[in-house]
Amino acid sequence: QRPVMEPFRLSCNQAQAAAEEAARNSAVAQQRHLSLVELQTSLASELKSLQGLEQSSGSLRGLAETFDGQNEMRTSLETFAIGAMFDQVLEAANLRLDPMTSGRYRFERDTVSVGGRSKRGLDVRVHDIETGRAREIITLSGGETFIAALSLALGLSDIVEMTNGAISLDTIFIDEGFGSLDTENDAGTLDQVLQVLQNIVGERRAVGLISHVPLVQQAVPNGFTVRKGVNGSQIEVRLH
Repeated sequence: QRPVMEPFRLSCNQAQAAAEEAARNSAVAQQRHLSLVELQTSLASELKSLQGLEQSSGSLRGLAETFDGQNEMRTSLETFAIGAMFDQVLEAANLRLDPMTSGRYRFERDTVSVGGRSKRGLDVRVHDIETGRAREIITLSGGETFIAALSLALGLSDIVEMTNGAISLDTIFIDEGFGSLDTENDAGTLDQVLQVLQNIVGERRAVGLISHVPLVQQAVPNGFTVRKGVNGSQIEVRLH
């Protein structure tokens, strides 16, 4: 009796198909292997080049990190530059503040703690000569606050003109605030503020004052008076 060959043929065909599939997979794997080898070689070359760039740019990267605030003071270059300019403004403002407060107050930058170290921030405090301590701006009286704001504005204008000769801030307008000043011979008096403003006029600057305080109107020789009437407001020119 002849053996049945069909099962053997089926097994042979399956084995042949499996061998062909294995050959194809082997070819694909070999191609992938070659690609990975090429990629490895390329990466090794790039890493070597990167190491060279890191060595050559190390000082520049360190400088960039320092400018970005990665330093002992945790201060970026931008903040440092602003602080340096702010110091100049405060120094100029102190020159204005001193005669208006009889030397009692001085502006200073607040000190903050960063990483266990102290550094000056961008907030402003007022050093009180009489107490020997720094005070928050909000603790000043209404008149003192007006004087502080005026001094800072004048100090800022002084620095702007000093650092940029093309800019001339030759006119200053001050709207109200004089009513909060006393008239006694004490720090922050109206007379002292008016004297500082008179000195500014002597610096060839025009100062315009807007005020309802009679003493201010008397101290300013030339000006305008706005009077209300039934037909509306009228402007009167005052010349002396």
